[in-house]
Amino acid sequence: MNMKQAKEYIKNSVHLYLKKDEFGEYRIPLVRQRPLFLLGAPGIGKTAIMEQIAWELGIALVSYSMTHHTRQSALGLPVIKQKEYGGEAYEVSEYTMSEIIASIYDVMEESGIKEGILFLDEINCVSETLSPSMLQFLQYKVFGRHRVPEGWVIVTAGNPPEYNRSVREFDVVTLDRLKILEVEADYGTWKEYAMERGIHNAIISFLDIKKEYFYHMETTVKGRTYVTARGWEDLSQMLLLYEEEGLAVDETFVEQYIRNERIVKEFTAYYDLYNKYKKDYQIDEILSGAISEEAMEKAAAAAFDERLSLLGMLLDKVLGRMKENVETSDYLKELAGSLKAAGALLDREEAAGKDTLAEFLEKQIEARGKLLKSLEKANSLSQPDRRKHLRILQFLTAIKKEIYTGEAVTGKQAYERVKETFNQEVLNMKAESLHIQNMLHWLLAFAKQAFGEGNEMLILVTELTVNIYSARFIGMFGSEEYHKYNSQMMLSERQMDLKKEIAALEL
Repeated sequence: MNMKQAKEYIKNSVHLYLKKDEFGEYRIPLVRQRPLFLLGAPGIGKTAIMEQIAWELGIALVSYSMTHHTRQSALGLPVIKQKEYGGEAYEVSEYTMSEIIASIYDVMEESGIKEGILFLDEINCVSETLSPSMLQFLQYKVFGRHRVPEGWVIVTAGNPPEYNRSVREFDVVTLDRLKILEVEADYGTWKEYAMERGIHNAIISFLDIKKEYFYHMETTVKGRTYVTARGWEDLSQMLLLYEEEGLAVDETFVEQYIRNERIVKEFTAYYDLYNKYKKDYQIDEILSGAISEEAMEKAAAAAFDERLSLLGMLLDKVLGRMKENVETSDYLKELAGSLKAAGALLDREEAAGKDTLAEFLEKQIEARGKLLKSLEKANSLSQPDRRKHLRILQFLTAIKKEIYTGEAVTGKQAYERVKETFNQEVLNMKAESLHIQNMLHWLLAFAKQAFGEGNEMLILVTELTVNIYSARFIGMFGSEEYHKYNSQMMLSERQMDLKKEIAALEL
């Protein structure tokens, strides 16, 4: 199965393991909750999907790589205790709490979240001294004398023996305690993830043309070479910063992440060509409807791989703006709830001064700061949600400061200033959405004129459909051209609700 299928299977299993009956007891007892074992090649995103599952289920995540653990760190250290049996005193050997179990309790204590996933990576690479204890752990969820707390599901991962010399193959007795999911690298699945995460478009466009290079293992006369999903993502992050700083991208830079000489040469050459396309076609002019006839003729006469690269650059620009706009609308909708509560407080207290409003905002800031810290500690916070919380904190903090330093005397006057600032942000967001709608119009118009309604248009509409941010943006703000080319896509009731929420977003 691919990683998307594995993610859904694990997510459903964790959800069911945490399901309770009418007495608050877990429907599946801890001893019957088989740990899941994710078996797949290195660098295909096993850890990444565990983070996504924790975010989506709103539970905590504790991750450990088992390769560095000894018997002592995993099971605890022996200590001597005095005990009395039948009136006689004896010295008895016991164990301190396992570092792994202690980490779970630390997370529960600091985050307040009592359920979660214990993710143990490279479980089949444990040390020889620890290996005999794994059977007890996998069946009874016990390390040493200490049990994994109720409400914590165990998910493990490992690499097949051909990828890792340290792998110890499990015997049948151990395997019979696990739910085994064998996963393989799949570019289509990774591409959805990559577009949501903002992976550099040059990488996505290159892999659209050379899908076989997405995950590549090869033995050459120089030794083992490899290219992984992790390598492409790490390259993307550094590539974006290189561009930001105006640094030159060459083969020496690329080969630090892509460990195959042929693929390094091909990607570096493509990256240079990609930047040439960007300059030749003037992406911003196309998306503003000001494309020259020369550029249109060049696009129409281009080879298919050049067309794919051009579409990728155009989509990257539009999807990036859509993502920012959707995240801004999410931020404003949640911020509106806090500000409306402040307005209701002032309505109840007619004589309230601006200090009352400032104190209320301070409580909001403190509560949200605690929530953010709790979710971060539990590893249960996606990057979009983290940015949303930080933006709300930034707005509330700035407004509170302005209340103290501004000219407003009463609480009502201060609140009017808050409304004015907020409503201006809403207007800016709606103005930006109109600009993006125009960009989308010109993108589709260009594709139709340059390429007709063939494969290029199919690719373009498909990308807009599967991308979470473009789907949400179109659901909120609409696009006649998009629906013209995808007549089977209908606005759901939820999308209509989102449009109404955006239209009514003001204080």
